[in-house]
Amino acid sequence: MEVWNQIYDPMGNIWLSALVAAIPIIFFIVALTVFKMKGYVAGILSIIVAAIVALLFYKMPFVKVVGTGFYGVLAGLWPVASIVLAAIFLYKLTVKTGKFDIIKNSIATITEDQRLQVLLVAFSFGAFLEGAAGFGAPVAITAVILIGLGFKPVYAAGLCLVANIAGGSYGAMGIPVTTPATLTGLSGLDVASRTSYVIPIISLMIAFLLVYLIDGFKGMKQTWPAILVSGGSFAITQYIVLNTLGAELVDIISALVSLVALALFLRVWKPKEIYRLDHKETAKQTKHAVKKETYSLGQVAFAWLPFILLTIMVILFSLKPVKALFAAGGPLNNLVFSFPIKGVHNQILRQPPVVPEETPYAAVFNLDLFSSTTTAIVIAALLTILIYRIKGSIIKEAAVETFKELYIPIITICSVLAFAYICNYSGMSSTLGLAFASTGSIFPLFAPILGWIGVFLTGSVVNSGSLFAPLQAVTANQIGILPEAMVAANVMGGAMAKMISPQSVAVAAAAVGLAGKENELFKFTIKISVILLVVVGIINWALY
Repeated sequence: MEVWNQIYDPMGNIWLSALVAAIPIIFFIVALTVFKMKGYVAGILSIIVAAIVALLFYKMPFVKVVGTGFYGVLAGLWPVASIVLAAIFLYKLTVKTGKFDIIKNSIATITEDQRLQVLLVAFSFGAFLEGAAGFGAPVAITAVILIGLGFKPVYAAGLCLVANIAGGSYGAMGIPVTTPATLTGLSGLDVASRTSYVIPIISLMIAFLLVYLIDGFKGMKQTWPAILVSGGSFAITQYIVLNTLGAELVDIISALVSLVALALFLRVWKPKEIYRLDHKETAKQTKHAVKKETYSLGQVAFAWLPFILLTIMVILFSLKPVKALFAAGGPLNNLVFSFPIKGVHNQILRQPPVVPEETPYAAVFNLDLFSSTTTAIVIAALLTILIYRIKGSIIKEAAVETFKELYIPIITICSVLAFAYICNYSGMSSTLGLAFASTGSIFPLFAPILGWIGVFLTGSVVNSGSLFAPLQAVTANQIGILPEAMVAANVMGGAMAKMISPQSVAVAAAAVGLAGKENELFKFTIKISVILLVVVGIINWALY
């Protein structure tokens, strides 16, 4: 098979080439927001647009365009769609066994105020799951919990997408920081430390923003002590951990501190009004009374068992010694099934300055059936079935419902990944990166945008780092800035795009039953994402 060299300036002017490279992205955004297309329709059409740009302007061979698109579909199925399927199936088991009613009651026992429930569930518990699992699982799980607590689907999914920003820079045991640091030969602790100048500030802002999105300035005024306890404890812990231990455990530790701090605080403080989204139950605290079942600590713990098991299994599968078993050269590596994509794997060459030297672009689909986050969730589900002694008819019913609700969202997920992979392997993404890298001394202002674009295209801060971290480091050295700072900027900017990434939006929509209405979620989050990106860019520019 013929080797193909990527080109990054097909128009002979890097900014004109960047405009061409942005066509598929612009089309996708317009399709969702202006034409209000369903997610899978916008995704499929974006594949066609990206393929046309790759063929006509970047001269990418047709076979390679098809191959990279197919690779994206596979990546959409595993692990992204499989994580959502497993997580929603586990959730449905808790609902059908009646345990989710106890879970809801346990949260309501801490507070019946939905503004504060969002801080407990979406902000703190979501960050905990992000640190343990990442890759869509936190948004999917916390969104369905919020729906169970009475939130409308669009609100539940949108709030969880926004809340995910707090922990999004460090998901899945810190690999969004450690992976680009390794790729660029930098210290993971140094890169983590550089993110601590900005992300804790953003985390505190997110805590206030979540309450504002529910109940405006009035809600912030009524609950500011609780917001400060939740967001402040989270942000302070983030800063300390990032500068001492690094990124690996920062989400888990910060989330636990925040969760416990808010739960304890709410034992001695309550807002003057208990707020409910439907406004029908809003009343003065002294007059508010809701009938609640009383459950023992054992009953509550037993109801939470599926999510406790999920957390334990995901953390276990994320530990370095366990990962080493399945890594190249590990004793269980033969249980990871690798499928090189024919005509693509090492048949596309990335060129300087995107990489230090001409480098083959790997394209291997790894089916890690025994070591993935999906596997961890499935094991948690199997243990739940055994411990709860769930009947086969209930298991079948939950499985059928899960597939029926998610098959359209899975098409959406696969289509947006195919579109993203074509953009990445054709060189379009790198064209956008080089355009911003050409800005010289004001590059620190634009460096987070590279991470933002990378996450929009790939849905992952890790993948964005793999795509742009080498370019960030090379540019930083050229203009006399510490490379750790710009790699950190890539991580931070990328986190701001998690709420608008087509992959993330599709996952959130799938979790709450909004298949085909991804445009509603996108409109909910796009302004917030852009504003936060501008804030990160300005702070980064001021620092460097």
